[in-house]
Amino acid sequence: MDDEVFRALADPSRRRLLDLLNLRNGQTLRELCAELDMARQSVSKHLAVLESANLVSTVWRGREKLHHLNAEPINAIADRWINQYDRRRVQLFADLKTALEAEVTDNDFVYTTYIRTTPERLWQALTDPAFTEQYWQLHHETDWKPGSPMVWHQGDVVISGPGQVVVEHTPYTRLSYAWHHMTPEFAKKYEIDEATYDRISREPLSTATFELEPADGQVKLTVIHSGFEPDSTIRTMIQDGWPALLADLKSLLETSVASLQ
Repeated sequence: MDDEVFRALADPSRRRLLDLLNLRNGQTLRELCAELDMARQSVSKHLAVLESANLVSTVWRGREKLHHLNAEPINAIADRWINQYDRRRVQLFADLKTALEAEVTDNDFVYTTYIRTTPERLWQALTDPAFTEQYWQLHHETDWKPGSPMVWHQGDVVISGPGQVVVEHTPYTRLSYAWHHMTPEFAKKYEIDEATYDRISREPLSTATFELEPADGQVKLTVIHSGFEPDSTIRTMIQDGWPALLADLKSLLETSVASLQ
């Protein structure tokens, strides 16, 4: 996968596409073509290379296919190779990583990773308390039926409330639920200051969606966290939280198989 990422980044047209998505995430092919002096077919081919390298994730909204930056490959390269480069090259990686993870005008958070596991195993890791406690230190109390309430248990903190429900539950393919209420107990546990708590407690519930797709002996997992208001504080807070959490999930499933049987 590293080779694919480096090859994808080597082409100036593909870097330009990443720049355009960095300026405004979630664009259609038509919108991207409008900014480039090349044929629609050529843009499609470049996007296909970026998507194959996992640098771009796509999400369908009705009949529109939206393209989003995906920082996971850059994180993986940095984690694997960062210590082998001198300070100048390290800064280059840091600048690129920052650019790909920068806040964008489209408030949806979209992140794709590939995990060497099965859809059934990954689904279990997303829904079974025995798994979620290991990499997330929490579990959900629910029957997983669409519309059913969800109670979040994070240590001794219990979070529930109106609208905190299961949105979609299609085993091994798609899971979606409302993100939790921001309670005083949650703020205290995670040492959130009073001003920040006042802002996040006023925000509407957002929605976290997990899409699973088999891919050559792996599972392509795309997380879409949506429904944020402009200038959402919660959107800023989850920006770094999701990559770290998904890295822990990937590590659990790929390196601790025996202990999960």
